[in-house]
Amino acid sequence: MAEAQARVLVVDDDPVNRLLLARSLEREGHQHSAADNGRRALKLLRAEPFDAVLLDVLMPELDGYEVLAEIVGDPTLRHIPVIMISALEELDSVVRCIEMGAEDYLPKPFNPVLLRARLSGCLTKKRLYDLERQHVRNLFSRFVPEPVVDEVLRRTDADLRLRGVRLDGTVLFSDLRSFTPFAEALPADDVIEVLNDYLSEMSDAVLDHGGTLVAYMGDGVMAVFGAPIEADDHADRALTAAREMLRERLARFNSWLRENGFPDGFRMGIGLNSGPLMSGTVGSLRRLEYTAVGDTTNTASRLEKLTKSTPHSILIADSTRQRLRHQPPDLAFVDEHEVPGRQSRIKLWTLADFSHH
Repeated sequence: MAEAQARVLVVDDDPVNRLLLARSLEREGHQHSAADNGRRALKLLRAEPFDAVLLDVLMPELDGYEVLAEIVGDPTLRHIPVIMISALEELDSVVRCIEMGAEDYLPKPFNPVLLRARLSGCLTKKRLYDLERQHVRNLFSRFVPEPVVDEVLRRTDADLRLRGVRLDGTVLFSDLRSFTPFAEALPADDVIEVLNDYLSEMSDAVLDHGGTLVAYMGDGVMAVFGAPIEADDHADRALTAAREMLRERLARFNSWLRENGFPDGFRMGIGLNSGPLMSGTVGSLRRLEYTAVGDTTNTASRLEKLTKSTPHSILIADSTRQRLRHQPPDLAFVDEHEVPGRQSRIKLWTLADFSHH
């Protein structure tokens, strides 16, 4: 792994040192760029991707300490391993640099075999980091819209957890009616195929409108809008996604069922509620999941369950209606309802087209 070609930045104000290091890197098959001062080094680091930095401690203008502090303090650069280049009598300087975050050091005059060993260890670590980052990117991109994956990753901490934040968002719960008895009468392969088709349709509706998929619960979906990346129009996005789920996605899914020999279509229920959320990743190092918790989430779940005992396919809390930037003409008042777990009754709304009897 460490033998693969890497891009290394050499930072040294001594042209002879730069030349010697460049030749050693070329012999090992690595690409390299060189900077004769700290300012130039930081400019290159922010303009091009590098796998490692060989950084001299003593330089005019911006010395190795200052460059290292900039690298360690920049979330976009801190994952690049830095090997300090230092004369043996500057051992105290090396210790200080390693305490600041440098990965290793190379004594002057440097030994090519030692350079290979030091660099090999750093590159292995860097490639493991890149692989892990890619794995997490793939993981996040499954439930976060692609445009916000980079922003989500930027907000993760060292162990790739998304730190907990409190923000205002809209939670959507959906559920497919009468799926359990349907599933019990079918072979397992058919059940999974039907479920996958349904969940693919509903997931696309969430992701296409900037929502985050939080969980699948059998045939149920939990999604949140406005988290983990804040969005002022989260209520509008959630309602648009819900409308699409009911009008276009469910109709297409039922049509697909008929084409595959299942004549009876399904109905579904959706609950929408808006308010404060606590959002972040939970779990262990071996298994992480993104979640959004709090009373807002619990109420959205209860509204979805409430659709089972009302003629409405969707119930929208007044808290969501109040946050809509554009109130659609088909928004219809239902009633004030008692919701389990809530002390006061909640005003509920629906979309006029989506009632079943």
